[in-house]
Amino acid sequence: MVNKHLLEMNSNVKLKQVTKNDILFLYELLKNKDPSTNISHKKMPSYDEHVEFVMSKPYTNWYIIECDKKNVGTIYLSKQDEIGISINNDYEYDQIVKTALKLLMKLNPRKRYLANVSPNDVRSQEFLLKNGFTGLENIYERG
Repeated sequence: MVNKHLLEMNSNVKLKQVTKNDILFLYELLKNKDPSTNISHKKMPSYDEHVEFVMSKPYTNWYIIECDKKNVGTIYLSKQDEIGISINNDYEYDQIVKTALKLLMKLNPRKRYLANVSPNDVRSQEFLLKNGFTGLENIYERG
């Protein structure tokens, strides 16, 4: 477990482009994500499906979030200018994500950004509201 107080004092957060060398890290991050907060898929993909997805370059830009030279999460900008963020639960969410979000927006200037968040992901909703985003709509599904 990482010392969260130590991390708060150190804002050494960087973004690096996702490469094939990051596939296993991304898969482990996905496996550890709370399924109730996931909106991109209903079931965990197989490793081969995951590899195919990563290699298809599905986003405009996709980065690994590094803190103190350790991979701690991922952030991407979709082709519809939607931001997606996932971070390892061992790390201080607000501190790292705020810096990663600023870096993403600096590297990918847009007039507006969207963030599609599960209704169950209260932490992300609160974070976005505290950082200049406004709620637009609720989406409903019947399946």
